Amino acid sequence: MNGLRFLLLVAASLLLGSGAGAARVKEVASVQGVRPNQLTGYGLVVGLDGTGDQSSQAPFTAQSIIAMLQQMGVSLPSGTSMQLRNVAAVMVTAELPPFAQPGQRIDVNVSSVANAKSLRGGMLIATPLKGADGQVYALAQGSLVVGGAGASAGGSKVQINHLSAGRVPQGATVERAVPTPLGDGEFLQFDLNAADFATARELARVINGAKGEGTAQALDGRVVRVRLPPEAEARVAFLADVENLPLTLAKPAAKVVLNARTGSVVMNEAVTLGACAVAHGSLSVTISSTPVVSQPNALSSGGQTVVSEKADITIAQQSGTLMQLSAGAQLADVVKALNALGATPQDLLAILQAMKSAGALNAELEVI
Repeated sequence: MNGLRFLLLVAASLLLGSGAGAARVKEVASVQGVRPNQLTGYGLVVGLDGTGDQSSQAPFTAQSIIAMLQQMGVSLPSGTSMQLRNVAAVMVTAELPPFAQPGQRIDVNVSSVANAKSLRGGMLIATPLKGADGQVYALAQGSLVVGGAGASAGGSKVQINHLSAGRVPQGATVERAVPTPLGDGEFLQFDLNAADFATARELARVINGAKGEGTAQALDGRVVRVRLPPEAEARVAFLADVENLPLTLAKPAAKVVLNARTGSVVMNEAVTLGACAVAHGSLSVTISSTPVVSQPNALSSGGQTVVSEKADITIAQQSGTLMQLSAGAQLADVVKALNALGATPQDLLAILQAMKSAGALNAELEVI
C-alpha cells in the first residue's frame, strides 16, 4: 500500500501543474520541414585488442576487409583464410541536424553487428553515412569512446556497462546539405506536437495579435499556416519572434496511462471519479512438490527402486471488503480514494479498468 501511495502522490505532484498554463510556441509546435534526418552506414572498427569478430561466425567481416583491401590495390591469393581478431563489423548511425552545412561536424554512434567482445580502443575507418534516399550526406571516421570496461581470465569475467557500442564525438563531416522550406513559397506551416483544436486556435490568435490580423490561420487541430515576409533575413527574424511568443494552453483531456509490464499508473489532473463501490480480493495458488522414494520388499525378486514426486496444491483467497468511494472532483481526491482500497499497483490496473467499464472513471484509459 505504501508503494501505491508513493506512486500516486508522485503522479499528483508532477501533474497538478500540467493544466492550463503558459508556454512558448517553440515548446508546443515545430516548423514543418525543419527537422533532423537519420543517417546510417556500415563500417569496420580496427585496432581492437583481440576482442573483434570471430571470422568463423561472422564471415562478412572478412569479406568486408577483402573488399576494402582490393579498393586500396591489395590483392589476396585465392582461397586465403583470414582469422581477424582485431576487426569488428559495425553499424554507424548519426542524426543530421536541420540547416547543417558541408564541412560541419556531427556525433556518430557505433554498434557491433556480430560477436565482437568489446569495441574499446578501436578506430572507425572511413564510413559513408546515407539518408533514406540512398545519398551520402556525411563521412564518419575516428577513435571510439566506449563507456565501459571489462576483463576476463581463468573462466572469470567482470564487465561494467556495455562494451559492444560506442560513440565518436564530432566523428562525421557533413558532405551534403538538406534543403529546407524556409525560402520557398509565401506560407509556412507550424505543426503542433499533439493534435488539439484549442491549442491550434490559440496559436493562430497569438501570432495574429503579434504580427497582424490574417498572418496565421488554423487549418485543423494540428496545422497552423503562417504568412512569411518575402525577404530571407526578415523571415528569420519573424520566426525568432514567433517561437518565443507566450501561449496559454488549454486543460488536457482526462487520461490514465497504465503500464501492464511494470504496474505503473500515471494520471493527469483532469481525471475525476464518480461515486461507486469496489470490492477486490486476491487469489493465490501454491504448488509444492516433495520427492517420494518407493523401494521393493527385502525378499522380492526383480523389484526396482522408483523415485516419484508428490504434489500438494493449496488455494488461498483473501476476502474483499466492499468499499464505497465518493465522487472526486480533484486529483487529490482521486488519489485519496484509490489509496483507501489498499491495492497494489498491479491490482489497481484491474480496478481502474473495471471502474471505466462501470462508468465511474471519467478518463480515457491508455495501456502501454
